[in-house]
Amino acid sequence: MADTTFTRMQDASREDYQLIGKKSIEFFVGLPDRILRHLEILEGDTGGYAVSRLTHSLQTATRAERDGRDEEYVVCALLHDIGDTLASANHADLAATILEPFVSEENHWIVKHHAIFQGYYFFQHLGLDRNMRDRYRDHPLFRECAAFCQKYDQNSFDPAYDTEPLEHFEPMVRRVFAAPKKSIYVPEDTGQVGASA
Repeated sequence: MADTTFTRMQDASREDYQLIGKKSIEFFVGLPDRILRHLEILEGDTGGYAVSRLTHSLQTATRAERDGRDEEYVVCALLHDIGDTLASANHADLAATILEPFVSEENHWIVKHHAIFQGYYFFQHLGLDRNMRDRYRDHPLFRECAAFCQKYDQNSFDPAYDTEPLEHFEPMVRRVFAAPKKSIYVPEDTGQVGASA
């Protein structure tokens, strides 16, 4: 049952939007659960690799955590391929969009660009330029993104690796997604809070 009765946004009242805002906050609280459920979907496909997409994600995060990376970075490692099932042609963009309000600009950039950096390890086998990542050679995060792929991503397809289960990372996901660090709807200098439509 609908809580408001307007059919066009321009006809809604302040009270309507206060109610919608309340409902939005209640819905937002469930975001970590929705993210964890979507990660579970990745268990259903290997994409031709030796492990499922979920195991690859868990293994990437496990390697990052064991290397001493902070919690936000580990969660980014866990979610870097969450877009595989819904955005097969641009999965890194989808993962970066999910993470953007909750993580640093540095971690967001690494997730957003990891796919082209990962190509260094296989593009040549598909007739593509493995050095395509060089277009970002002068970017200050080039080395960090290359390190993410080299140390955690390209080598996380090992069925024998002692990979942590999803439950291990659940508290981290809940903490990182507890509240946005910034609004993506309102310029930071206005001091206003944005709302999605």
